[in-house]
Amino acid sequence: MSKALLLSGGIDSTALAAWQRPDFAILIDYGQLPAQGELRASRIITKELNIPLHFIRIDCSSIGSGMLSGNEKLSFSPSIEWWPYRNQLLISLAGSKAISEGAEELLIGTVKTDGFHVDGTKPFVDSISSLMSMQEGALKVNAPAIEMTSGELVRMANVNLELLGWTHSCHQAEWACGICPGCMKHLSVIKEFNV
Repeated sequence: MSKALLLSGGIDSTALAAWQRPDFAILIDYGQLPAQGELRASRIITKELNIPLHFIRIDCSSIGSGMLSGNEKLSFSPSIEWWPYRNQLLISLAGSKAISEGAEELLIGTVKTDGFHVDGTKPFVDSISSLMSMQEGALKVNAPAIEMTSGELVRMANVNLELLGWTHSCHQAEWACGICPGCMKHLSVIKEFNV
C-alpha cells in the first residue's frame, strides 16, 4: 500500500517518517508564521531519510487565528496556538496531493498529548478517515502514534538524535523562539534523551 506522510518538520512527524518510511512526504505552507523554518527542516529531514518531498503553498492566513497566524486568538479557542479546523484543512489538502500521487493512505503525526484538541483525538482521526475513504480515491487517514507520547514515538522510531536537532517546532517564527508551546515541547523531548 502506497503511503504519504503529512510532514511539518517537527519532532512527531519526523519520528513518524523515520518509523513508517512513507513513499513520500507532503509539507504545506498554509500561511503559518513558521512556514520557512518548517520547509528548511523538512528538506533536510527528507533528504536524510531519502523520502521524496512534495511542497504545497496556499495562503490561508486570512482565516487563521492565534499564535501560528500572528492574529489574536478567538474567544472560544482552547489554546493560544489554535487555528480553526487546521488539521481538517491540512489533511484535506495533503489528501488531495496524496491521491494524485497514487497514495492509498495518509499518515499524520498525531500523538497522545495532541488529544487536548478535538482534532488530535482518535474519534476525529477515525471520522476524517471514514469521510475521506468514502469519497473517490478512497484515501485512508492513519495516526499510528496516537496512543504514544512524543518520547515513546522517538524511541519506537529509533530516530537518529542528530536528525531531531534539525526539526522545527516553533509556532511563531522561522527560527525557534524558545518560549512558545511548540518550542517548549521540543525542548522537553530533547531533554528526555539527554541531548
